Amino acid sequence: MATTKSKGGLGKGLNALIEEATVESGTMTVQEELPLKDIQPNPDQPRENFDEAELADLADSIKQEGLLQPIIVRKKGQKYQIVAGERRWNACKLAKLDTVPVRILDMDDEQTLRVALIENLQRSDLNAIEEARGLQDLMKSGGLTQSELATAVSKSRSAIANSLRLLDLPEEVQKLIYDGELTAGHARAVLSVPDEEKRIQLAQKIAKDSLSVREAESLARLYAAGDMEPPKKVPTPRSFKVVAKELRGQLNAPVHVKNSRGKNRIEIEFQDEEDLQRIYRLIAGVPSSSDAA
Repeated sequence: MATTKSKGGLGKGLNALIEEATVESGTMTVQEELPLKDIQPNPDQPRENFDEAELADLADSIKQEGLLQPIIVRKKGQKYQIVAGERRWNACKLAKLDTVPVRILDMDDEQTLRVALIENLQRSDLNAIEEARGLQDLMKSGGLTQSELATAVSKSRSAIANSLRLLDLPEEVQKLIYDGELTAGHARAVLSVPDEEKRIQLAQKIAKDSLSVREAESLARLYAAGDMEPPKKVPTPRSFKVVAKELRGQLNAPVHVKNSRGKNRIEIEFQDEEDLQRIYRLIAGVPSSSDAA
């Protein structure tokens, strides 16, 4: 069974994993041309979305130069299933190729999922939800702990835990992440809110108002405390403005009258020590030396 053996070889790159699978199965890889119609995608492929513009560019390149890197497949019934290279396979369909170069390997389901996941992680092609789902599937199929999974994909255990936590979010929130309206940073802020309904409301507000991660974190604290909206700013009383204007005229200096953290303050700005002495004399009614003369 490949599962037991593969745990010892976790943490290797994509090429190493492919070679490892070859050694474990005792089967040499075969490279040949296969009809495109005989190749099928892997239904457990972690990546679910492919950028159409990128696929079109790759298809144009394939038309001109051919497919330079073979698609990795395994025999599955009467057909061949993609292990790595589904993006290239889609581009080949756009390019209307009849046959494509492939490498045929003998892999079990766990090895296939592991290679597909690592291929996409190394290319940074997965969104946060696709990555979390792929990691969860790999952990379940391989019977791996989070630590073993972290080693398998060259990530820290905390990164694995944070990624898997995204799957605790309501479906509505996961869709916002999947569609690119929320980042993983936004999602972590939403996770700090314990109530599921509030998580949905917060996520929708973040997406609607295009909040930054820091703004989302601040708002999440309010939602977690039971406040659905941040406290509204109390307008400055008209008397504050009138007094500030009068003092600015009398002192010939910038003056602010305001409420800060529940306390009313008068703030007077001065340029240097000499200016401070001038303002002090005006406030205290102390005549200047020129007045005394």
